[in-house]
Amino acid sequence: MQDYHKEIVLILDFGSQYTQLIARKIRELKVYCEIYPYNVSIDKIKGLKPKGIVFSGGPKSLTKEDAPVIGKEIFELNIPILGICYGLQLITKLFKGEIDTSTKREYGKSHIFLDEYDSLLKGLKNGDVVWMSHQDRIFSLPQDFKALAHTENSPFAVIKDKKRDIYGVQFHPEVHHTPKGKHILKNFLYNICKCKGLYSPRSFVDAAVESIKRQTGDGKVICALSGGVDSSVVSALVHRAIGDRLHCIFVNNGVLRKNEVEEVIGAFENLHIKLHYINAEETFLKALKGVKDPERKRKIIGRLFIKVFEEEAKKIGNVKFLAQGTLYPDVIESVSFKGPSATIKSHHNVGGLPKRMRLMLIEPLRELFKDEVRIVGRELGLPDYIIERQPFPGPGLAIRIIGEVTKERLELLREADSIVREEIEKSKRFKNIWQSFAILIPVKTVGVMGDERTYANVIALRVVESEDGMTADWLKLPYDVLDRLSRRIINEVPGINRVVYDISSKPPSTIEWE
Repeated sequence: MQDYHKEIVLILDFGSQYTQLIARKIRELKVYCEIYPYNVSIDKIKGLKPKGIVFSGGPKSLTKEDAPVIGKEIFELNIPILGICYGLQLITKLFKGEIDTSTKREYGKSHIFLDEYDSLLKGLKNGDVVWMSHQDRIFSLPQDFKALAHTENSPFAVIKDKKRDIYGVQFHPEVHHTPKGKHILKNFLYNICKCKGLYSPRSFVDAAVESIKRQTGDGKVICALSGGVDSSVVSALVHRAIGDRLHCIFVNNGVLRKNEVEEVIGAFENLHIKLHYINAEETFLKALKGVKDPERKRKIIGRLFIKVFEEEAKKIGNVKFLAQGTLYPDVIESVSFKGPSATIKSHHNVGGLPKRMRLMLIEPLRELFKDEVRIVGRELGLPDYIIERQPFPGPGLAIRIIGEVTKERLELLREADSIVREEIEKSKRFKNIWQSFAILIPVKTVGVMGDERTYANVIALRVVESEDGMTADWLKLPYDVLDRLSRRIINEVPGINRVVYDISSKPPSTIEWE
């Protein structure tokens, strides 16, 4: 078995909104990659022994003093480098080329024209479409560089060091608006970096199983099970590694969806994995009483989860590890440890964990995106009804109730959310939707029912499409579906007299409201 970690490409993040998309495209091309901040130490890079390095784009201008830069010693490592947009401009500046603000900003579709053949551009032809997004551009090349291609407004759309494998492209090959962008990335990986393509769902499973065996020794593991895709895949992965030494713990935290308990217990009985069910509804709701701040909700739920797990671990005995379904987007949004990305919110299983936790964490999916997790789940043989479940946040309905969480408000949201699940999540017509759910808003509005005035609650609907949860677009639901959802919720859920539809995308909004 070849370890895919031996063939790694690094992405140095300069703050681009597309950095994670670069990673996904590279992994789709069967090469493992990781994202690091642009100022990662040169010793760390040497230690990883990457086959190639990609400089991401970024929002800053190299004409400004606060623009992020790196030392030139990285170019002495004899590792192929590809700079994208800001990355190209940075390479130019470091090698004393001229960068300045253009009189014509190039944004959107452009056509590329080849000036010289190079294996990076193999398969491209004059007039192919590329997607641009820049204000600054190169006005003169560094002394030892040459132009490989141009567009109407960018005479140096692709550049290369004449002696070394140092490349730069002004456009974004990672976005789908550049039709042959993935082809360019493949050329860089296989023609320039000489990668073999060791990364695949099978290679990930094999490596993860071996890693879990080494990490756990003969100790027992408890898995924080929610019944969602992430925790289900983790439990299947750990079970393959250690068998009956895995104990899955399913906690009813009081903020689950309607019929969630029965559905999860039934699913895992079929998988023949040990499952411990803990009803801690009263404990969680008591701790959440009066709490309105979303960050406090997340941290309270995260800490109580760990407390419950540790208490159950004592009963099981010889438990040293806690397995969790933490994903890459969770880590990025919670702790911003990779690149100059802003912290958006704490996830209950990342930022919400107590500092002095007695159990050691196992997070085998920590570097994966959601779509990769689904592929791994299929590789592990999990059924579609688990793999295709929509993402559901660890803090559950607590962060879909804006404001205080009470039993009464939970019951309202559960019933409304159940209708959304029936109409959308269970329809083959909408099987590619990323998430669809209801939110209880902390305002009441006037309505009329049976010729009488009502003063009742408002439900917001959120339906989005996405590939990995890092970005998302609101879905243009057909009017007949919106009409049916609104009528059913208002007619079937006492206490609701108005339904609104969220038409914001991520960014600038997040998918969840809290």
